[in-house]
Amino acid sequence: MTTDAAPERVTLADIAAEAGVSLATISKVLNGRSDVAAATRARVEHVLAERGYRRRGGGRSEARAELIELVFHELDPIWSMEVIDGVESVAKEHGLSVVLTVSGTRHSPDPDWVEGVMRRRPVGVVLVFSDLAPEYHEQLHSRAIPFVIVDPAGDPSPDVPSVGSANWSGGLAATRHLIELGHRRIAAITGPADMMCSLARIDGYRSAMNSAGLPVDEEWIRFGDFHVSGGRDRARELLDREDRPTAIFAGSDMQALGVLEAARERGIHVPDDLSVVGYDDIPLARWLTPKLTTVHQPLRRMGEEAARLAIRLAEDPLDPGAPTPRMDLATSLVVRDSTAAPAAAASRSSQPRARAATAPSA
Repeated sequence: MTTDAAPERVTLADIAAEAGVSLATISKVLNGRSDVAAATRARVEHVLAERGYRRRGGGRSEARAELIELVFHELDPIWSMEVIDGVESVAKEHGLSVVLTVSGTRHSPDPDWVEGVMRRRPVGVVLVFSDLAPEYHEQLHSRAIPFVIVDPAGDPSPDVPSVGSANWSGGLAATRHLIELGHRRIAAITGPADMMCSLARIDGYRSAMNSAGLPVDEEWIRFGDFHVSGGRDRARELLDREDRPTAIFAGSDMQALGVLEAARERGIHVPDDLSVVGYDDIPLARWLTPKLTTVHQPLRRMGEEAARLAIRLAEDPLDPGAPTPRMDLATSLVVRDSTAAPAAAASRSSQPRARAATAPSA
């Protein structure tokens, strides 16, 4: 008769021996101390991850700070607040506070952030980034600090828990709306070309145009950034063309604000001369003149779901080999006043020319 042996528990002494360092060094690495050489830290982190070491008691009882850490690479006062509100509401439900950190680029936080978060030992981390470097995965995993990426901006690695939205469907819905209104010359402005959400929204635009049998002019697709200036500068280029578009799909509401500014500079009326669709549905969209037609991206709910997932992973860590939780929330089109049939543009634009022609004989 044979019995299965219990799995051997990995000890810190085992880790120290394999990494060729002292127990004191292991302790420094685990506690995020900065007085460890980078090469030594990397070697220890590798062994910790390879041996599957995780501190016992991954829940909040192990000297965790009662907080969720929320990390951005930049704070947009309108867009970011939606995510912050979502995270804060869930944190409050669980008796937790939120600490807000700004670090790094849109792709990943700075290395010194990792050392700081290991000292703070939050219940969990919510990151608004495209991804997290593998070495950061190992460091956070070895401290049993769960993290979740809020992913409106990229395509995280398959082993990274994330909450995103249906960017392709949003681009499709926005463009179909303009086509159904009768537009044929439809341009698109989106964010940086190295961000998956930018590409996904443009792919949705292309799919809508192709399915309607409309040509896609590459000159009418412009990449920039998701700020007002990005929308304004790209819209100026498009609206100065002889064959200017009758409609523009902007990859964010902030870009759409820039499009409205560029149109106003040129005496182009929205929606009579130009229809504009944004993306995100920030609160400001409903207070603009005209009120902005846009794709609703559930930013607040994305923050809520990311915080819930981080807390759940703190209480019940994933077993090795278990599927990584990933969630894509639905987007929806919100039709307001910034879109109309292109026939209105033809009617309006003919009136000033008629008055100009008759003015000399008046």
